[in-house]
Amino acid sequence: MNLNLNNPIMERKTKTVYKDGDKTIKLFVENYSKADILNEALNQARVEEGTDLSIPKLIEVSKLENNRWALVSEHIEGTPLDKLMESNPEKEDEYLNKFVDIQLEILGHTVPLLNRIKEKYNRKINAVQNINENVKYELLQRLDGMENHSKLCHGDYNPSNVIIKEDGSYAIIDWAHVTQGNASADCAKTFLLFSMDEKEELANKYMKLFSEKSGIEISNIQRWIPIVAASQMSKANNEEIEFLSKWIDVVDYE
Repeated sequence: MNLNLNNPIMERKTKTVYKDGDKTIKLFVENYSKADILNEALNQARVEEGTDLSIPKLIEVSKLENNRWALVSEHIEGTPLDKLMESNPEKEDEYLNKFVDIQLEILGHTVPLLNRIKEKYNRKINAVQNINENVKYELLQRLDGMENHSKLCHGDYNPSNVIIKEDGSYAIIDWAHVTQGNASADCAKTFLLFSMDEKEELANKYMKLFSEKSGIEISNIQRWIPIVAASQMSKANNEEIEFLSKWIDVVDYE
């Protein structure tokens, strides 16, 4: 398949995303982990085949010149929810309600072949070098004591990954970090994503709303926050590490 890379729509540290007609091309930097790319493709395919959720259909995995890999998916036309929230601040509560409702719909599914969130976090925390060993031990003990659930956890659920179409319907994109596990962990990750974006008030409003709609106690979500923060340390930049460390220090945060 010939890929048109003339229309970039998003750029990140490890990838650039292009629109090519009715396709979206996620082009990774040179020598990016082949295993991670193929795992992302597999995860997306498993969610696509194992649920009725509205997500982009995976079309192709390609290796281009200069040892660069591309994931080609169906392009979803619409506006990311974060852009709608920024453009219409008076509708923040309406959009936040929709955001949480969609997350709960995702969590209502199971995809048994996905990796388990507790195993993923265990590996990531063990790999982090800049956490005190006693704190790391306490975090791993807490993680081990968490209940084993099998809910579908997006793993990077933030408003930029929810596309609102012109007719009001939606699609959820970017399934690179999906796992099966505990809903509280997925909420904790979203809380941290809002907080890292300097939206502390929105983060707290989100957590309260998620708790009300899901019936999950806020204290159960809070117990996951240091674990999730620690798991993010391995690939974080210096600024992110400083932020995440503040949450890791509160091992007994309730």
